[in-house]
Amino acid sequence: MPITVGILTISDRASSGEYEDHGGPALKVAAEKAGWNVHSEAIIPDDVTRIQETLRAFSAQGCGLILTTGGTGIAARDVTPEAIRAIMRVELPGFGEAMRMESLKITPNAILSRSLAAVVDQSLVIALPGKPSGAVECLGFVTGAIPHAVALAQRVPTSC
Repeated sequence: MPITVGILTISDRASSGEYEDHGGPALKVAAEKAGWNVHSEAIIPDDVTRIQETLRAFSAQGCGLILTTGGTGIAARDVTPEAIRAIMRVELPGFGEAMRMESLKITPNAILSRSLAAVVDQSLVIALPGKPSGAVECLGFVTGAIPHAVALAQRVPTSC
């Protein structure tokens, strides 16, 4: 079963039109190269409520995988991890650990990343860096685990 993807760029400046979004399009190319179907895309500001609303909307639209780019650093407006953690069912720490471990081989600044993965509603959400090359590289580091994680996230619990 193909994976249906939502791509969410989180950036005050890109959402206001101050500059063109490059992270979302780079992730779209990577997702399509992986054979996934990109269903939903959005660019929103660094705002906890907007992030949460959009994640839930993408999940409701059937996106089994939601890739976010931006807001994972340590600037005052970087709130993506907090927004996700407030609505997640479970965090998957191995994704963030793997992304940071592999990224450290490329740049010492990777240690500042707060990238993570979690299950929100019935979607696997992966919060990636805002820099397009970093977002695509980090996605590549965890791609192998995505199909199984998406399948598990989409299972509806059965009652006794």
